[in-house]
Amino acid sequence: MIGEASRLLNRPRFVIPTGAITAVAVRFGAPFDPASATMLAITAFCIALWVSNVVSPAYTGVLCLGLIGLAFSLDLALSGFRSPATWLIAFGLVMGEATRRSGLAEWSGQWIVARVTPPTDDAPARTYRRLLLGLSTAGLLLVLVIPVGIVRVLVLAPVALEVGERFDSHRVRLGLFFAPVLVTYLGSYAVLTGGSPNVVILGIFESVTGTSIAWSEWFILMFPVMGIGRLLVTVGVVYALFRPPEGLNVTPVSGTSTAMGREARRMLLFLTAGVAVWVTDVVHGLHPVYGAMLVAVLASLPAVGVADFEDTVGDVDFSILFFVAAVLAIGEGLTRTNVASALAEQLLGVVPTDAPLLVVLGVVFLFTVALMFVVSGLAAASVVTPVLLAFAADAGLPPLSIALTEAAALSMPFFPYQSAVLVVILAYEIVEADQLIRVVSAVTIATGLLLVPIQLGVLAAVG
Repeated sequence: MIGEASRLLNRPRFVIPTGAITAVAVRFGAPFDPASATMLAITAFCIALWVSNVVSPAYTGVLCLGLIGLAFSLDLALSGFRSPATWLIAFGLVMGEATRRSGLAEWSGQWIVARVTPPTDDAPARTYRRLLLGLSTAGLLLVLVIPVGIVRVLVLAPVALEVGERFDSHRVRLGLFFAPVLVTYLGSYAVLTGGSPNVVILGIFESVTGTSIAWSEWFILMFPVMGIGRLLVTVGVVYALFRPPEGLNVTPVSGTSTAMGREARRMLLFLTAGVAVWVTDVVHGLHPVYGAMLVAVLASLPAVGVADFEDTVGDVDFSILFFVAAVLAIGEGLTRTNVASALAEQLLGVVPTDAPLLVVLGVVFLFTVALMFVVSGLAAASVVTPVLLAFAADAGLPPLSIALTEAAALSMPFFPYQSAVLVVILAYEIVEADQLIRVVSAVTIATGLLLVPIQLGVLAAVG
């Protein structure tokens, strides 16, 4: 009965009219001026479609751009395409495809397996633990060089599945799959260029405050706790849930990996150059999009690169850019129509702004996590970022600490609908929906108990 009701609620013929009715109710019932109420109605309608996932998120993005253009202006509707954040994701997609085409992704998987797997099967449980940590560490390192979480999962998941086939335990295979893909996904929030929500926060931050966030600054403040700490917590939780059984067997490997090809070596050099641009942004002041652009150009450069530009671009699915552009346009629209400011004033009445900064950051964190139960992480970033930044300006709070607190909250998912990356993970037949929810929820709860207090303490100290 529950399953049948769930299928009914996710049918387009039910969700779309319901979303439209909700939008009309918001338009005529919200206590705002007509322009602000219209912007809020468009936001509510698009969020309803994104949450239900009855149509492609990119299609909803196109619809959103059209509605904003008709209701306001084409300039506002297309503002997201002018944002460097959108192009950072575009070049990140090209980087991911070039990494795959060069053979670097496949070689990296072989290298990791050869280094962490002993040549004999005398201690299969120890081999499992070493692979669990080794593959997860590789997943975290991928966050530094591939800016799109979905691409990293698509690169790493086949490697994890192949490694898992060496073991005769389904439980162990699940552990070897879950740990690295969750680390490479959840580690996104530890690095500015790690994922789309971060880039959305950056784009709105630049639009609202007139300043930017340095890649190195984000890295220093977030990576130790939400990167390395998240790695250890995730591996620990996954190992606790998927402990190796007695009598575990593993197929031994030779302990050697194939030599890295010339194209893979060049691609590694190009990725290193891109990371160097990101790390040194405090010196040259260039936006992170330039690092991704540099890698895309070098990887496609005739006689030097690793793939033909037209072939590489032709194999990349750029539809997500319509989603991102719509999200940024919503954020810009909420700011221009003063909806964000009005909601920030309401937030001011709830948050004790005269309390210590740590307490304020805790309330902001819980506010954002609660919003994620209604909308996906990327949509939440578009809605809540302008509100929180307006709140920070009105309350005299440090906008950087507020923005990074939001990013930490966005890394606390429970259900697949909260992230497109989780939907991609769910697409692999080895994972059941209830298993994914159980593991992700366990990692999120452990993170909240062990890491979030430390992270908020760091942000309060530097605020």
